[in-house]
Amino acid sequence: MNDFNRKVIEEFRTNAGKVGGPFEGAAMILITTTGAKSGKERIAPLVYQADGDRMVIFASKAGAPTSPDWYYNLVAHPGATAEIGTEKFPVTARVAEGEERDRLWNRQKELSPQFAAYEAKTTRTIPVVVLERA
Repeated sequence: MNDFNRKVIEEFRTNAGKVGGPFEGAAMILITTTGAKSGKERIAPLVYQADGDRMVIFASKAGAPTSPDWYYNLVAHPGATAEIGTEKFPVTARVAEGEERDRLWNRQKELSPQFAAYEAKTTRTIPVVVLERA
């Protein structure tokens, strides 16, 4: 885990899910996945969107040409742990497709315009992942 993510995770856990810097005011979630290749536990701090009882995360990687490692981990091992605020709970992940994916992605671009910039930087379709409490 890089130093930036380590600091965000520490700040998240110290402040009941609130972080500053580039994520100030954003809805944040910590996702603990199982490494697709290593099998080791990995934690990723992410911006999320609430969709009813579900949480939605976006494999944007700031518009990089490849998806982030956490995405591949969830595809290989859809069972994970989520943290929101001080609550920690098991989730099951699935990749949204078709109209559902488009609806959630378009809403995220409205909520956080930087996601439209990420989309413009890449030729890939940015995966949208739905998390449901297990």
